[in-house]
Amino acid sequence: MKLVEERLFAAVETDNGLLATAARHLISAGGKRLRPFLVLLGAQFGAHRGEHILSAAASMELTHIGTLYHDDVMDEATIRRGVPSAHVLWGTKVAVLTGDFLYSRASQILAELGDEAIRLHARTFSRLCEGQSAETAGPQSEADRLPHYLDVLANKTASLFAASGELGGLLSGAPGETVARIGRACEAWGIAYQLSDDVLDITSEADQSGKPPGADLREGVPTLPMIYAARSSVATDARLVELMRSGQLTDPALHAEALKLLQEHPAVEMTRAEVRKWAGVARQEIADLPSSPARDVLEMLCDFVVDRTENG
Repeated sequence: MKLVEERLFAAVETDNGLLATAARHLISAGGKRLRPFLVLLGAQFGAHRGEHILSAAASMELTHIGTLYHDDVMDEATIRRGVPSAHVLWGTKVAVLTGDFLYSRASQILAELGDEAIRLHARTFSRLCEGQSAETAGPQSEADRLPHYLDVLANKTASLFAASGELGGLLSGAPGETVARIGRACEAWGIAYQLSDDVLDITSEADQSGKPPGADLREGVPTLPMIYAARSSVATDARLVELMRSGQLTDPALHAEALKLLQEHPAVEMTRAEVRKWAGVARQEIADLPSSPARDVLEMLCDFVVDRTENG
């Protein structure tokens, strides 16, 4: 992972001082580096490991970071990974261009890794755009908000987890069915991971996600607990539903009231159940992978994503 980190900074070197500074901004802010980790993990299922795997890992993280610059512009988010968002520091135009720059650098790396790598990245990039578009457009009706949300989550977030594991397996020469199974496992795990973030946004007392607790609630961004709570017809939930439907909860007192009501709502446990469900889907795929330390680590990741939710 240290070598991947070095490649991230090397990839954004440019004579354009502003672009270089803006591109290094979120790389330097850190992050869990889950996507490159999944590339390295997926590569353990094949025999051909080397420098090209490290480059592939860097390309997946560059793609992910590029989406963050764009997401923060669209969501008007002011903080990312504990630092000011790029559009706050340099404006919207620079933030968008920086995201594009990171995508281009990821594509340059993948162009050296072969046609299959390029095709996989292109398919994933298409899913990312479809997910963002669907999120922006919203569901067609209140009735289909839940499946709409899960579909957005699969495309916008989990697809890059899937591509990361799949790319590692592909470039290491793992058998085709193994590569496909890694991809399916990582996608299900990615869904579980994002849903666990939904829970932590509500239940965490400290900042565990790079954003202030209750940030999604404050910004009016619907998450699964909020969707579950909004569907309630119980009279005692009327106040919470009213607050959530008001849009952005920028008033500190109203935000605190809504957050407390949501923390106490069964919707949180319902979301935890969804985390366990998707972790279980991932486990089913992992169980059929060849026995190896890498498979053991994937199983540990499933334990981790459930535990972080249960203990959050």
